[in-house]
Amino acid sequence: MNPGNFSKNVFINCPFDNDYIPLLRPLLFTILYLDYNPRIASERFDSGETRITKICELIEESKFSIHDISRMESTRRNDIPRFNMPFELGIDIGCRRFKNGEAKTKVCLVLEKERYRYQKAISDLSGSDIKNHNNNPEDIILNVRNWFIEVDLQEAPSSTLIWDDFNDFMADFYEKREEEGFTTKDLQMMPIPEYIGFIKKWLEERK
Repeated sequence: MNPGNFSKNVFINCPFDNDYIPLLRPLLFTILYLDYNPRIASERFDSGETRITKICELIEESKFSIHDISRMESTRRNDIPRFNMPFELGIDIGCRRFKNGEAKTKVCLVLEKERYRYQKAISDLSGSDIKNHNNNPEDIILNVRNWFIEVDLQEAPSSTLIWDDFNDFMADFYEKREEEGFTTKDLQMMPIPEYIGFIKKWLEERK
């Protein structure tokens, strides 16, 4: 990754749980496939660094950001809803609104599970163009690819082609990692930077 490449950096604000992995993996693949740099809080671990400091730095270093607020609700009775995603979205909007210089060029994509559901929790976003993915990995690819066409790219491969290539990559990824001795648990718990490295290598070999 190139932390200094503001015009290619994409900050990702999403849940970090096992349930979200089937959506996060195609999201990361699509960003790299389109030649952007995903920036995500789990890209580096330093117990001496506060999480909010790291998030603010990543937001400040990224022209683009993708915020998936689909996991705001509590999953079990008496649980408290999760507010990290809308909180980070607010920081990103504030960065663009109140900072000068290149921050004024920042753009973001907000993703939800169902259309208009977000209005029940964040009415201030009413009127914003928010995309829904229905917890469908193929819809994640479609929304992200089309958004980059709208805000930055002149052209890009179709979402269908990216989806097909993602499935080819995943089949190759599992086959090779199992040959290397990785277990199912190893692959499920693989650090994000390591997974990103495998995507980059696969894409480079395809050129």
